[in-house]
Amino acid sequence: MSAAFHIGTQGWSYPDWTGPFYPEGTASSQYLAVYAKAFEAVEIDSSFYAVPPASHFLGWHERTPESFRFALKLPGELTHELRLRGGEEVLKIFCKRAELLEEKLGVILVQLPPDFTPADRPALESFLERLPSGIRFAVEFRHRGWLVERTYQSLRSAGVAHALSDGPWIERERVMEAALSPTAEIAYFRWLGDRPHLADYSQARFDRSAEILSWSKVLRELSGQVREIYGFFNNHYEGHSPASARRLLRQLDQPVIDPDELDPQLSLF
Repeated sequence: MSAAFHIGTQGWSYPDWTGPFYPEGTASSQYLAVYAKAFEAVEIDSSFYAVPPASHFLGWHERTPESFRFALKLPGELTHELRLRGGEEVLKIFCKRAELLEEKLGVILVQLPPDFTPADRPALESFLERLPSGIRFAVEFRHRGWLVERTYQSLRSAGVAHALSDGPWIERERVMEAALSPTAEIAYFRWLGDRPHLADYSQARFDRSAEILSWSKVLRELSGQVREIYGFFNNHYEGHSPASARRLLRQLDQPVIDPDELDPQLSLF
């Protein structure tokens, strides 16, 4: 049985996408509803900076179809300030609000900083033990020292996915190798690029077709080992993340909605 693919972008609130992706005249309040016609999932970055109010979660749920899925970054207060030590109340409040998404809550991403090294393993293992049941989590490491069997065993024991990123911290070959050793029933990927300075995000400026083809082969091989695969592109990967996500979907033989198919006359779901 093949995994279900949930491929999309990191965020949707980019005015530069109007024209190349969003139909001309699309109001910012309509971005998410239009986005959800083209993609089945999105990664939310704003939750990293503060716990969103309950009204945001309810609004996200209301503006998307039943099949849509959200991936949420865990607040940076927990990952970067407290470094997974303490913060029980913040974790409790965040998870309670995330559950307002109901069936649309896909995964909570625990993004760790590059200086969170294997010396911090006790904090990680204690944190994994404190995670609430009923919610799926994925942990992203940005230090290559974590890519060892001991880490994978800890994640498997907790039923937590290993979030893997194509970025500047760990060699792509090592990341791809780790991808084929899933630690949970889901897999999670992030395509970040090298963060070059870009004046806008209106078009693809870098050709990463070869890399995306390579990744599609990895995801196809992995598909028989997990139930769901989540993957999100940053604008910096090629310059315009909707184009990157569509390119991968085509490589995976998944349905693709092109921008000219998005109806500017929005209808309610």
